[in-house]
Amino acid sequence: MTSKTLGVLHPGLMGISLANSLVTAGHNVCWASDNRSRQSAERAAEYHLTDCKTLAALSHQCEVLFSVCPPAEALNLAQAVVDAGFSGMYVDCNAVAPETTRAVAKTLTAAGADFVDGGIIGPPAWKAGTTRLYLSGKRASVVAQLFNGSLMDTVILGDSTDAASALKMSYAAWTKGSAALLLRVYALAEHHGLGTALVDEWNLSQPGLKTQLDNQALINAPKAWRFVGEMEQIAATLTEAGQHPGAFDSAANVYHAMSSFKDADSNNIIMEAVIAAIIKASTTDHS
Repeated sequence: MTSKTLGVLHPGLMGISLANSLVTAGHNVCWASDNRSRQSAERAAEYHLTDCKTLAALSHQCEVLFSVCPPAEALNLAQAVVDAGFSGMYVDCNAVAPETTRAVAKTLTAAGADFVDGGIIGPPAWKAGTTRLYLSGKRASVVAQLFNGSLMDTVILGDSTDAASALKMSYAAWTKGSAALLLRVYALAEHHGLGTALVDEWNLSQPGLKTQLDNQALINAPKAWRFVGEMEQIAATLTEAGQHPGAFDSAANVYHAMSSFKDADSNNIIMEAVIAAIIKASTTDHS
């Protein structure tokens, strides 16, 4: 495929792997360093991204922009891109509700840009076969072709404006939702002084669950702050579908309680501290 000039907003832990996949596929991949962190700049330099400095310059130089940002920022970022004069193809890869996706699409298409919905499932794409970018929209196949020869697999879900987001919400509802439930359940037992007793019973009837608990606490704590908005988007997805969102309001609370561990080294996190934070947040919310 002919090399294209593409932009990624923003090269965080997931965004940089998507950008690297596009570089590997032979494209010139750009980003905008204005108001971004030193860590983002270091990642962008390491993986040979071209710095356009400003969002305005990025928007004018790139044929396609990929948005990979916290869910709460998705709509504002789309508006900022429109305000910067972008009129190419915009691929929203964020973990947002279909309702949010449609609002983003409306913002872009009203300004004359093309829109493709994206949903990333899996870890950052550093190994073959681990990560899939689900795509939907009338030009989804054009976006899929950009990743030919890269580590990012693509799956097209048809012409729907929001199918990729709906699938992402359904998938994350189980993976991140069940992790939050497990942490909440153990925090409940600890609140009653019965954490050890619960683990003893798990070892008899649910072997492996304590290991799963430890992994969820330590691995998710540094990035839990990003999951708050995702749980809120899942709740909105359920509400729109006429289903009760309460479990994911609770999950958002769990991840919010863990947000103090943002970007911490998981090797230095103590599981008991994570559970204590969840208990404290639950007590505060109901006091």
